[in-house]
Amino acid sequence: MIRLSVPLRQALSRLSLPVLIAAAFGTMLLGKADALLAERARMALADALTPIWGVLQQPVAATRDSFREAGMLLNMRSENARLRAENERLHRWQAAALALEAENAMLRRQLAFVPEAAPAFTTARVVADGGGTYARAVLLAAGPHHPVRKGQVALDDRGLAGRVTEVGARSARVMLATDMNSRIPVVLEGSRARAVMAGTNGARPRLQYWPAGTQPQEGDRVVTSAEANAFPAGLPVGVVRWSESGAAEVELFARLDRLDVLRLFDYGLSGILPPEAVARPEPRSRR
Repeated sequence: MIRLSVPLRQALSRLSLPVLIAAAFGTMLLGKADALLAERARMALADALTPIWGVLQQPVAATRDSFREAGMLLNMRSENARLRAENERLHRWQAAALALEAENAMLRRQLAFVPEAAPAFTTARVVADGGGTYARAVLLAAGPHHPVRKGQVALDDRGLAGRVTEVGARSARVMLATDMNSRIPVVLEGSRARAVMAGTNGARPRLQYWPAGTQPQEGDRVVTSAEANAFPAGLPVGVVRWSESGAAEVELFARLDRLDVLRLFDYGLSGILPPEAVARPEPRSRR
């Protein structure tokens, strides 16, 4: 083994930094002088290092794939457990539904139950929003010789949307349930309490006039009531939601912001009375 003297080692340590700086400057100058040569040198170095990088990347990729598969297995176990629990719940609900169906069929046989005839309905396309007397209303294209009349109930594929308030020769206007002039008698299915759903021109109507001691509960299902012979009983309306201000509101099932087609059902009810049918006060006699 060759041993260098102390002065020689000190001289070499002093010269290493200047030599490296000179080599760097020389490489830069060579690259400026002959760009093609520098590019070829870079590509040759890249070609030489690419297989090495590929070999080094394989264990990294394998490790990454292993961690990903482990995470997927953990998620699959939790998802499996959730699906099993949900399947058990569905089986219990199915058993309860079958038992109720059998009981319902038996009671109908005992009572000689005659089912009500399905109401007639007309399908109409929504052609315009707003306008007219009401702030929240839609205009329907009903076509000539249509059977639409004032007071018919409008539903979309999810639930109650509103009521027909104006009828023309080829069109009809439906006041939506969110309009501030809308007042709909409803029933809270959880407590069977009756209330009035009043529109506010906002996205959610409010509940009013429910009985004392039967406060609406969050998530209670709301359906129509047959009070005043204005709506049939049991039409799906929405669910109860309490606002931040402490007001009981109804989140409607119907998607009133994306109405394309409405079905107008004729339940044979009195509907909305025309102006000439509204009783006017008798004039006072002058003394």
